[in-house]
Amino acid sequence: MGFVSWVVGLLFFVGFECAWCQDDVVMNMLKKAVKESDGLQWNDPDVCKWKHVQCSAMKRVTAIQIGGQSLQGSLPKELGQLSELTRFECMSNNFTGPFPNMPKSLEVLLIHNNNFQSFPGDFFTGMTNLQSVSIGYNPFSQWGIPDSLKECVALRSFSAINAGFVGKIPDFFGKDGPFPGLVSLALSFNSLEGGLPATLSGSSVETLWLNGQKSSSKLNGTLDVLKSMTYLKQIWVHGNSFTGPIPDLSKHDQLYDVSFRDNQLTGVVPPSLTALPALKVVNLTNNLLQGSPPLFRNGVQVDNDLEKGINSFCTMEAGKPCSPLVDALLSVVEPFGYPLRLAESWKGNDPCGQRWLGIVCANGNVSVINLQNMNLSGNISPSFALLTSVTKLLLGGNSLTGTIPSQLTSMPLLVELDVSNNQLLGKVPSFRGGVAVKTDGNPDIGKDKPQAPPDSSSPGKSGGQVTKNNTGAIVGTVLGGVSLLGLGAFIFLMYSRKRKRAGKVQSPSAIVIHPRYSGDGNGLKISVADAGVSGGGGGGGGGISALSPASSIQHVEAGSMVISIQVLRQVTNNFSQGNILGRGGFGTVYKGELYDGTKIAVKRMESGMMGEKGLGEFESEIAVLTKVRHRHLVALEGHCLDGHEKLLVYEYMPQGPLSKHLFDWKEEGIQPLDWKRRLSIALDVARGVEYLHGLAQQIFIHRDLKPSNILLGDDMRAKVSDFGLVRLAPEGQTSFETRLAGTFGYLAPEYAVTGRVTTKVDVYSYGVILMEMLTGRRAIDNSQPEENVHLVTWFRRMLLNKDSFGKIVDPIMCVDEEALPSCRTVAELAGHCCAREPHQRPDMSHVVNVLAPLVEIWKPSETDDEDVYGIDLDMTLPQALSKWQALGGRNTFDGSTSSSMLTSGENTQSSIPTRPFGFANSFNSSDGR
Repeated sequence: MGFVSWVVGLLFFVGFECAWCQDDVVMNMLKKAVKESDGLQWNDPDVCKWKHVQCSAMKRVTAIQIGGQSLQGSLPKELGQLSELTRFECMSNNFTGPFPNMPKSLEVLLIHNNNFQSFPGDFFTGMTNLQSVSIGYNPFSQWGIPDSLKECVALRSFSAINAGFVGKIPDFFGKDGPFPGLVSLALSFNSLEGGLPATLSGSSVETLWLNGQKSSSKLNGTLDVLKSMTYLKQIWVHGNSFTGPIPDLSKHDQLYDVSFRDNQLTGVVPPSLTALPALKVVNLTNNLLQGSPPLFRNGVQVDNDLEKGINSFCTMEAGKPCSPLVDALLSVVEPFGYPLRLAESWKGNDPCGQRWLGIVCANGNVSVINLQNMNLSGNISPSFALLTSVTKLLLGGNSLTGTIPSQLTSMPLLVELDVSNNQLLGKVPSFRGGVAVKTDGNPDIGKDKPQAPPDSSSPGKSGGQVTKNNTGAIVGTVLGGVSLLGLGAFIFLMYSRKRKRAGKVQSPSAIVIHPRYSGDGNGLKISVADAGVSGGGGGGGGGISALSPASSIQHVEAGSMVISIQVLRQVTNNFSQGNILGRGGFGTVYKGELYDGTKIAVKRMESGMMGEKGLGEFESEIAVLTKVRHRHLVALEGHCLDGHEKLLVYEYMPQGPLSKHLFDWKEEGIQPLDWKRRLSIALDVARGVEYLHGLAQQIFIHRDLKPSNILLGDDMRAKVSDFGLVRLAPEGQTSFETRLAGTFGYLAPEYAVTGRVTTKVDVYSYGVILMEMLTGRRAIDNSQPEENVHLVTWFRRMLLNKDSFGKIVDPIMCVDEEALPSCRTVAELAGHCCAREPHQRPDMSHVVNVLAPLVEIWKPSETDDEDVYGIDLDMTLPQALSKWQALGGRNTFDGSTSSSMLTSGENTQSSIPTRPFGFANSFNSSDGR
């Protein structure tokens, strides 16, 4: 027995040695195949001691985590021989060639953001342990979602964004499919088409990203299946061709992020959407939604583009009811599914004055409803009886089903009812004398049940005969799936998250790309992204990171906006000199370009200059910009803390700082701003500061407002930047003491003397900016005589002498007599803002109220059709509040530097026009964008 045991032990040892040797051989083959592998430091004879490699106690390779290492080359097919490998990560490199098969032991696969040309068609066969998959952003040839994926019974997250998929979404992702634990499904930016599988009903999916399909027909049909997907937390289906109404979402108590924009949805927004208890972000713009614009509770980030009229709402004011006539007409087409053809025409609040399709009026009342031959399906609504002025109701030539409602007999002026050539059944109600009722062409009219189809098995009957009923159903189905191409150019933002792993191996930060928003010329840019896949996690393992919706950009906490240093090096050409936008006291701002062409601005703090003060500003900027979002505040897209590297990533503003256009336009070779533009910019800035002071959930004080911290997009709309000195007012306090900070010339006198700060210090700074915009002079101009160096002092003196007013206005603007009254108003406002005593200065809401009517009068005549903001200046402040809180165009960012950064020498020209950008994105629940 002892000998036998010895032999068995020897055989086991030999087998173990052979398995270990095999792993060693395969790993050395991988080392040879990888170019630029020196950085991996794979030099030890023991592969289990290599960085980014993890082994079991039996010296078997269990994890390879080489993501984000700037590696090239191709992967050897022998990787499939690592029979105990559970995790393979190579995301965010530049690997090419075919991706090899992997062992059946694999649990986590993260290979997104490479250049693999192909993926094995049988890869998923037998992969019963696979839990998390991310294969997006590889240039695979077009292929369908493989049926073999059904064998991955342990699958929890599947991300294949921009992975070359074509065809329809298979039905095995649903409740009764092979994935009982599937929670994240991300198929954005493929070429999928057709409708959503009905099998998704009741599924466990929490995160559903299907936005931005590239096929000509896109995903289409209705969204009805979402009604029963009650586990959903995040729905991104924008940029497709979905039609019909938004489904009832009343059972979705975890749903916090909904993006329906850029489809062809119709009908009234259901109250269940506005009542969602967890809702933080909703995107509805660029559809054909009808009825009253929905009013969401405070704190919900809304993108609805009311001012552009892109939807078919009856009014421009959220929550304002429609006229009774509009409500009645919408109620009658609800059973028809709110037809797309009608929604395209039924806009506004006056069906008679705006010539709605199928509606004929007399003396301001609806007299004829003619919906004949419009391919309508569904039941006839009893609500037609509410339209008491109707004389003719013409519904013939459709595919209507059910019975004729008896309520129609009460219509007092009705003389003709035409329901011919439909699929109606049942008894015809008794109408009063004189009413012509046409019912011919309904084979089952007068019957309680539809006529049975011919029996194909009976003698003399031809098989496969299609009845008129079936024909109507087929026609209705086909027509329901046809829709116009969705508008949208899609913008991708790249993120990364670091996740710590137990043991000696730690994954590099994986790029997280969110397909948050697609953008188009008529709406906001939107958020972006890709499979939020994070690399290397503890035992749980990767998969889609359901980042809490900023941006664009997500309304995320600071911790989920991390971007890896590897990504930032790549997109800034390793922080090259040619990418420098500006230098300043704490570092340098670089222009970066993501792989899809999206531009960003990266502020890199220099470790030698950081110090306690610089670190404080760095942390402050992150803290503030993850709490506030507004269309006139520059958005923080992410940050990076990697050893001594501390970087902030912003949206890129192509036209640079306002200071360039006010003071340095000659040197820059650009046209000076005219008075119309200056007024518009002044209002933009005022609205941004107003939000900081009072419309956000907390009071924020900027402390460093000046033209170099006001950035302009290609549309010349302004955003306030640089929040390193922002202070949050303690709860219940409007005045508090802090260290002196800011820029001379813009400091309120009481702040400079006492160190006590209130919102009125920002009002003072804003007043100085108004003076600069009006005069074209800097706050402190040492080229002037001594008595005129300080702009505020000189300006006050000039205001006292009405005869000197003409000398105040910047001569380059060539202001005519018609514009002078508005100049005087702004001059008086600037003087009030710079009053010596804080209590004499107005609030920023008053400033907005003063400027808004002036911009209405002097708004630029060359209105841009793609102007995402489209401000309706007839709205009152309360009416416009929801609009100001709606996310605006994320017009990329130019390197305005921090308060201590220089603005001279910035290269701010952009050859790419800014496209509107929707939310970016996701947002913090306190966003006001």
